Amino acid sequence: MQRRTFVKSGLAHGALGVSLALGAMPLVFAQAWPTKPVRLVVPFAPGGTTDIIARVIAEKINGPLGGTMLVDNKAGGGGSIGANEIAKVAPDGYNIGMATVSTVAANPAINPKIPYNPATDFTPIINIAATPNIIAVHPSFPARDYKTFLAVLKANPGKYSFSSSGTGGIGHLQMELYKSLSGTFITHIPYRGAGPALNDTVAGQVPMIFDNLPSALPFIKDGRLIPIVVAAPTRLAVLPDTPTFKEVGLEPVNRMAFYGLYGPKGLPKDIVDKINAAVRKTVEDPIVKKRIEETGSIIVANTPEQFAEQMKAELEVYKGVVAKQKLTLD
Repeated sequence: MQRRTFVKSGLAHGALGVSLALGAMPLVFAQAWPTKPVRLVVPFAPGGTTDIIARVIAEKINGPLGGTMLVDNKAGGGGSIGANEIAKVAPDGYNIGMATVSTVAANPAINPKIPYNPATDFTPIINIAATPNIIAVHPSFPARDYKTFLAVLKANPGKYSFSSSGTGGIGHLQMELYKSLSGTFITHIPYRGAGPALNDTVAGQVPMIFDNLPSALPFIKDGRLIPIVVAAPTRLAVLPDTPTFKEVGLEPVNRMAFYGLYGPKGLPKDIVDKINAAVRKTVEDPIVKKRIEETGSIIVANTPEQFAEQMKAELEVYKGVVAKQKLTLD
């Protein structure tokens, strides 16, 4: 009788041990991730602000993440090629992407053929940093301040044009938002990238541009571009005399570009939280902080939930701009 009791007890303990082991497996796996390098897809060519911020993070995140992160540039389609790749990968945490306003809001708002749904195909992780955008004009433009700038545009509808990195990019749609709210008419001149657009504006081929501040700032400092109004939370120390859109009564245009991380739909929460915490720790490094701020960006480092709301808000804003301005890719 005692032997039978002993055998049953042994089986019970064995079953309990197996059950406990199985129950602990997800925790063990979560703690083990990553066991190989994490690929960070940048949906633009090397050298731009998105790429710079991605590489700064990837170079220093190894310790906080507990593994290596490697940058992989997948440019094309205004960022949609790289974004679509992330939307289609397995949600195992080994492939994540840089999320920008262009890839999750501006391009999807204007392009019905985008092969992913920015609202449902991604798992937001963190907004790393945000960059002010600015309207700047060539010195030949007959205005040096916002009040005169607006008066000139109002008096000359259709006479002036602006350059952008391309149809559907943030510079294009943010200027369209400005036009819709200010009641002005400025002709859009799209280029194949921000570099050519900026070069022609500096050369005087196009009188103005709506651009990321880091790109335009060197030319502003040299007097080759004149700053008119900036999209930023407050006036910038580098441009103390340039008002924000909020100051001139156009707060909806006061939207900065963002550079965040996202994964495919269904990325496990424990992995999302681990990447989020690792990025937060990484941007505390003085070297990382300095290098990001040198691009003209402001560190954000928010929660996945906050970034999800930002992504949703940007998409809704630019869908509204496209509808109101009747914009198409044609």
